[in-house]
Parts: sequence; C-alpha cells; structure tokens
Amino acid sequence: MAIKLKRKIFYPVSEDLRAYLRAHAREQTLPVRYEQLLNYENKYPLLDIQQNDTLWECPIYDSQTQEVLNKSLVKTYIHLKAGETEMAMAQHLRVDRIDYCAFGNSCPFRIRVKNQFNDNYDYYYIKRSDSSRIYGLALEHALSPNAMNYLVNEGTLVEEHIAGIPGDDYIKRYTDHP
Repeated sequence: MAIKLKRKIFYPVSEDLRAYLRAHAREQTLPVRYEQLLNYENKYPLLDIQQNDTLWECPIYDSQTQEVLNKSLVKTYIHLKAGETEMAMAQHLRVDRIDYCAFGNSCPFRIRVKNQFNDNYDYYYIKRSDSSRIYGLALEHALSPNAMNYLVNEGTLVEEHIAGIPGDDYIKRYTDHP
C-alpha cells in the first residue's frame, strides 16, 4: 500500500500581513520573481561528494535568460543583505549556481552567490510566498538573538540561508555521537 504524503497548505498573504511587512520594510519591489526562475529549459541532479542524489536539481537556462537572471539575482542578494544603497558591491559578486528542489513543500530555489575577491560564497532562497512561513520568519526574527533577513514581493519570498548543519544530516551523523 502506497503512503500518500500531505503537503503543507499555502496561505495567501493577507492585507494585514502586507501592512506589517511594509511597516517593517520587508515588502519591497525586487529585481526577480519566483516565476521567472521556473523558465528553465532542462535540469540535472545535484549530487553530493559521494555521488548520492541530494534531491536538488540544477536548472539550465538559455544564455539570454541566464544573463538577465544573474544580474537580477545579484541585485536581489544585495537587497537582502545590505539594502538598495550598496549596489556598488554587485561588481564583485556573481551567481555561482542555481539549485531547485521540486521535492520540498515550497519548491525553493537556492542561489549560491560568490564573492570574486576572496572566493567565499553564500546562499539565499527564493520561494513562493506563504503566510505561515512569513509569520514564522517574523517570529524568529523577534525572538532570536540573530536577525532574520527576508523580503517579500507579491508572490515571492526571499530569505537568507541560516548557517548550520541540515537536520537530516545531523540525524544521520550525530544522533549517536556522545
């Protein structure tokens, strides 16, 4: 018998939540929307160092779309991390990789941005906006000692990567560790 998994229900962003987001500078016009990232031509699986499937895929875009996306994604990263005033940083940053996870509830895109000065990279995520996720981020931002960077633009949610060990990796590797 096959087990049918239920996906999380997506809740639209209400006008009251939008007012909260605007009041806290979380709703902004962004250079890229979630739907634009769906316009890929093909994709291939992203494998880990042991050649195991990670459940992430790397979308392939035509060259013109890729060029437009790269510029928009770098600008979005700067909006998320430093605000609109720091666009001079764009010349040192480039999109190193775009990953897509059709397996996850929100079907997120994970964007890897690389600093060309020092070869350091950082991730951020672009997802379909969902009220329950936004409320969770706002609550975590209010209660956590660390700031949560996230932005919303119509149907798009952009959020920073939270550094740490993914939960499934932790369970596999460390639950039996003293």
